Amino acid sequence: MSSRAAILQNMRTALGRTAGQAATPLPAPVLRIPISGRDAFTSLFVQKFEKLNGKAFVVREPADVLPALAAILEGKRVIASKAPFLETCGITGECACATADIGITSVDYALAETGTFVMLASPKEARMISLLPPVHIAIIPRTRMLANLDELLGILPLPAEQTSSMVLITGPSRTADIEQILVRGVHGPGEVYAVIVENA
Repeated sequence: MSSRAAILQNMRTALGRTAGQAATPLPAPVLRIPISGRDAFTSLFVQKFEKLNGKAFVVREPADVLPALAAILEGKRVIASKAPFLETCGITGECACATADIGITSVDYALAETGTFVMLASPKEARMISLLPPVHIAIIPRTRMLANLDELLGILPLPAEQTSSMVLITGPSRTADIEQILVRGVHGPGEVYAVIVENA
């Protein structure tokens, strides 16, 4: 018997298997969704998001979004997606994406545990608006806040059947590829804002 065959035989013996026996199927994965109440999701999202150098605002109503952003938007070229929730908030912006200072989108979901936006590409929510301008503002209806990735995959187990692209955005773009020095804004916006609308 060769050394390789002896090693494999020893492994089979230790596992209680015989040669040619099929492996035991793995148990179904168990999703881990926190027990804490959904009322804590907004504050947890803000905490995690700001830890990554994102800037968050919490407003009560859709009508409060524009006043909260007035100072940031003043004098800037803005492009906004055609998401219905942005229209509800009174947000519009029409300029070429490549020349925009700020891109404004809604999100399909937000993950409280990591401070992450989940965006599904669609004709109303083009990916480029969240990636190309140097500043990205995401308007988040409170009802779209989930606990974590486990809950998202429980709701949307096969995202490829629903969209051509699912993008997870966690804070401003950053990389340390060159000499392990952290640089922001290389692969996407260097500044990212989240506006959470509680009554939406």
